[in-house]
Amino acid sequence: MDKTKYNELLDFYEQLLTAHQQKVMDYYYREDLSISEISENLAISRAAVNDIIKRVKQNLLLYEKKLQLIKKHHQRLILTKDQPELSQQLQEIEEGE
Repeated sequence: MDKTKYNELLDFYEQLLTAHQQKVMDYYYREDLSISEISENLAISRAAVNDIIKRVKQNLLLYEKKLQLIKKHHQRLILTKDQPELSQQLQEIEEGE
């Protein structure tokens, strides 16, 4: 899976991660730092960085499999693309929350 997909997963599920996991994933996917650079910045081993990335990637995929927030978001985009009145209704609902 490419970085774009994991960035999207992070956009939806980042709040389910610990602060430390969020920082590692932010460095790796959003700032495009290498594992060595992340290791230096956070004063942890490269193996620890690699383990965190691997574990979080698995968790992000699991969250999407169970919650399907991204899938539902894409479905809403498709539905509202050709139906501006539905798009307006969804926007009003979201603003009211």
